[in-house]
Amino acid sequence: MSADSPSIGDRLVHKEFPPITRHRLALYCGASGDHNPIHVDIDFAKQAGFPDVFSHGMLVMAYLGQALTDAVAPSRIRSLSTRFAAITQLGAKLTCEGTVAELLEDKGERRARLALTAKDQTGEIKLAGEAVIAI
Repeated sequence: MSADSPSIGDRLVHKEFPPITRHRLALYCGASGDHNPIHVDIDFAKQAGFPDVFSHGMLVMAYLGQALTDAVAPSRIRSLSTRFAAITQLGAKLTCEGTVAELLEDKGERRARLALTAKDQTGEIKLAGEAVIAI
């Protein structure tokens, strides 16, 4: 199976990431400019009713984007859309996957629609979406 001649059901995207740490969240705060204390201040998170800080949703989306571009050249990506499904807790070890859901043609270009997910180590979907790629 390859991104050049996929079949429905083929897994084209698969990447595992190390557990999300406090250090990673702090780095992401600096890199993204998103300094919401819910992601780095345990006292703030507890006051808000959470047991601990949790990941930025956009960090999870970045992981999924990285997994996609590791598997498919960015020049072949025609669209990407996602939706947040659940909070990603500190310590989550994410696995990002994409499988071929549909083969299609648009303006003479062969394409594949990929069903994308980012799941934690328990299998809970944290982010779901789809991408359309040229094949």
